[in-house]
Formats: sequence, C-alpha cells, structure tokens
Amino acid sequence: MTRIRVLIMASAVAILAIAGLALAGVGAAGSLSTLEELGKALFFDTQLSTPPGQSCATCHAPEVGYTGPDSAINAGPAVYPGAVHTRAGNRKPPAAAYGGESPIFYFDEVEGLWIGGMFWDGRATGWTLGDPLAEQAQGPFLNPLEQNMPSAKQVCLKVRKLDYAGLFAKVWGEPPDCSSAGIALTYERIARAIAAYERSAEVNPFSSKFDAFWDQATTAGLDVTAINMMNWGDYTGLELTDDEVLGLALFNDEGKGKCSLCHLLTPGEGDRPVFTDFTYDNLGVPKNPDNPFYDMPRKWNPDGKAWIDPGLGGFLKSAGYDAEVYEPELGKHKVPTLRNVDLRPSPEFVKAFGHNGYFKSLLEITEFYNTRDVAMWPAPEYAATVNTDELGDLGLTDTEEELIVLFMTTLSDGYQP
Repeated sequence: MTRIRVLIMASAVAILAIAGLALAGVGAAGSLSTLEELGKALFFDTQLSTPPGQSCATCHAPEVGYTGPDSAINAGPAVYPGAVHTRAGNRKPPAAAYGGESPIFYFDEVEGLWIGGMFWDGRATGWTLGDPLAEQAQGPFLNPLEQNMPSAKQVCLKVRKLDYAGLFAKVWGEPPDCSSAGIALTYERIARAIAAYERSAEVNPFSSKFDAFWDQATTAGLDVTAINMMNWGDYTGLELTDDEVLGLALFNDEGKGKCSLCHLLTPGEGDRPVFTDFTYDNLGVPKNPDNPFYDMPRKWNPDGKAWIDPGLGGFLKSAGYDAEVYEPELGKHKVPTLRNVDLRPSPEFVKAFGHNGYFKSLLEITEFYNTRDVAMWPAPEYAATVNTDELGDLGLTDTEEELIVLFMTTLSDGYQP
C-alpha cells in the first residue's frame, strides 16, 4: 500500500499541472478551452484508426450520453465492432461522460474496497500519468479489437498531418514530436487533451431535470441526500413531478430501493452527484449469449464459448497481485454513473445495460435488482462473488420499480423547463 500512496501523491501534482494548463486556455463563458478543443478534435477524428473510419465517438456518442449509439447493436450483441469489423471487444461501451472524478485506483483499507481507475475492470489506474481518464484515452487507439493503430508513433504521425496539428502546437508550445525520444510525451499529450474534453462542460453539463430540482431544493434549504419514504412529501413542488420525487425517495431509501448505496447522491467536485461511488461489484449479471467475443479467434479469445469475464479480479491478477487479493474481486465491474442513463434520440431507440449489455431496458435491469434471487433469471456469469447483501430480493412492487425508472429518466442532460 505504501507504493500506491506514493503514486497518488505524485499523481496529484500532475493533475494540478494539467488543470492549470486547461484553465489558461479558457475562453468566453460556455466555450471550450484550447486544450479541450484539441481533445474534441481527437475524440471525433475517424482518421485515427486502421483502417480509417472509427473514432472515440463511434462507441461514445453524445446523443446517447457518450455511450453506444447504434440501437441495433445495443438490442443484440451490445459489444461494438472495432475498426476491423470482424473483431470485437468483450464488453459494452461505458459512458465517457461524468467519469472524470474517478480517483486514482487504490484500495480503501477501511471499507475493504477497490476504488477508482477507468474501464470496467479498473486497468487504467492513473498510476503512470496521474490521471485515470488520460490513461484510458491511450488504450483504444492501440487495441487491435478497437481502433487498431499499430503504434503510438503512427497515431502521432497522423495527428501531425491533420488540420488540428496547429492547435496541438498552440496548446503544448510545440508540434507533435514523433521521434523516438519524443513519442511517449506526444502520446501522453494526446491522451491528456482527450481527457480534458471528456471533463469539459460540453460533455458534463449537469443540465438535467434533476439538476433543476437539485438547485431549487438547495435554494429551499433542503438536503436532497436525505430524501426517503418518510419525508419525500417535503420535496414536492420543486421541478420534479410528485411521481418523480417518489421515485427518487425509493431510489435513496436504504430500506427500499437501496440504489444510492452505490449510485451516490453525495455531491462531487462539481457540487452535484455523479451517481457512482467508483467502486466495483458483481451484481450476478448473466452471460450475454450474443456477445461477439465468444466467437473471436483463439488469438483473441482462447477460451471460446467458455470464456468468463474476470472483471476487476482479472486485472489485479495480470498486475501481479496474489490470489488472496484478486480472487475475491473476480467477476466485479465498475459501478457506472447513472447520468444520461436513459438519454436516447427517440423512444424506440434501444440502450443496453450492464457490463456486457445483457439488459435492454431500465425497467428490466431494475426488475433484476429487485427479484434476482426470487425469480427465474439465468445463472450469473460468475457466481462466487455475487453481491447478495444489497440486491436480489428488495421486495419492491411493480409500481415501485416503475417509479424508480421514472426518476432515472430525469437524469438526461438537455432539459428545458
């Protein structure tokens, strides 16, 4: 643990330095800084893949809350093909928005929990760059199952030739250096720019109906984090409908929905909740039989149909931790933000839920949380570490499930009163 604490301290200095650079480029209110503009250009650039055609936004599009934008894929495999369309990863795209507050990956000895990092399994720890979000941004470019670029140098060479190369030089004080001595720093700068965009107000506007309610409740002197089934009536008449408020009360009540035990209402760095505690859990999600990874060649998936997603435990094992550390974490995946969880371009558009996209509606996954242990659901993908304390037999009625879902629809950005 000493090594991790040292890394966290060193990383904090790096994050502050990058924050200072971003602030130095801020323009008029509501605009992107020059660093964020560079990150946006990189995020949407379809030239940064082999073959060209896939960008970060291909799997993380704004119209659906920066996750998968293809309804047909979401309704079936949920896992997106890479630039080489016969290849696919093994998990559905998580949201790229509202993840910037995730801390550097560490073990909380008091709670006995791993916290922070990025990706479903936490492998973008932040231990190297001091920023998990930037480390995550470095991954897909070089992943042969995603953007399939052959090397960091090739990413650099492409960036150097594109229209925004001048913006790169403006931000960093020099053009992309693709020499053997400069490539590591250039690739880091590319990732930090993407992370800056992913932290920007454009990606994280906090502009949902819930945010309007939060503001009104705060002005009225009400603590939203204290709402429950006993006092929910005190929170009515403040932007949300009575049913939406009741759904929030069910969501937050530790004797009913228990959702906020992991999807916290506690305000984060932006003085608003991001609806995650950045921990890892095994909900008992069944296998997604349509996951294309099962049919990938042995080069990518030597286990074939027998493959089991190891989640956090798999990363910890690969990082060299002992079995007594990684085995209790097998099958666990990161708790996602619920912001924009229902954002979609039309009511008919299908979104997928769970790390493997098994669930195809908010009501379905809410019902699973409620009835997993008392109804006929398929077996969990990995049974040994399933959370049986906080979900599985909540005793919610059908109406209460629907009210919780109704509340979650108020978390979509772009609300106009």
